[in-house]
Amino acid sequence: MTASFRRFILALGISLSFAGLALPAAAQGGPIGIVVMHGKGGSPTKHVADLAAALKDQGLLVANLEMPWSGRREYDVPVSQAVAEVELALTTLREQGAQKLFVAGHSQGGLFTLYLGGQLKVDGLIAMAPGGSAGSKVYREKLADAMTEARRLVAQGKGHEKTRLMDYESARGSYPIVVAPATYLSWFDPAGAMNQSTALSKLNPAIPVLLIVPTRDYPGLLRLKQETADALPRHPQTRLYEPDATHLEAPTASAPEIIRWIRAVAGGR
Repeated sequence: MTASFRRFILALGISLSFAGLALPAAAQGGPIGIVVMHGKGGSPTKHVADLAAALKDQGLLVANLEMPWSGRREYDVPVSQAVAEVELALTTLREQGAQKLFVAGHSQGGLFTLYLGGQLKVDGLIAMAPGGSAGSKVYREKLADAMTEARRLVAQGKGHEKTRLMDYESARGSYPIVVAPATYLSWFDPAGAMNQSTALSKLNPAIPVLLIVPTRDYPGLLRLKQETADALPRHPQTRLYEPDATHLEAPTASAPEIIRWIRAVAGGR
């Protein structure tokens, strides 16, 4: 079975599941727009592709972005520019007619989604298996030497000259990337934007969150599940959803629940 056929079956299954529910977006108070972000080293055509297709099938306006942490881009811009990229995508969706706006991200994109909850005004956030916190013990240990080197180069006035530094991912371990030291620090400083605890503490309490933690996620992320859920601001529409899936399967496995939740939030239910 080809990947495109699997996506077709998934979209068809979701469409049938919502046969009595999935009214056109305009019939539920106006079109809905959503930004979708992939995980570390990924792309819009990998693990979030089925989700993006399912959302489009349900009539949502979708911006499936390639983010700076993709395998191709290797952190080519700092965090502030990544925020601007998402903000531009949201503006474009609004110009296309979207009256309710959501942001969804997988893995590192999930963590960035939580960070954006303190930066941008949207109607809801979907954090799928969020991971990659620069403030975690494993990141501080694995990237300590690279952080020291990046700081040294910035101090020498070489902060914008690309060089070889290290990244880390649970499934891959440590691996090299080529990046400007100043940009690297904006992403990996333990006290910076990608510290999950800090991001959670700065979430806008008016924005509901759908936190997705698959039952077969990486052990380290599973251990953080309750701590993360407890740190979310109290909102009547904030939810923890636990699909029977692996880390990489989470976006596809969660598509029906994501659609249900978005419809409920957008409709004020």
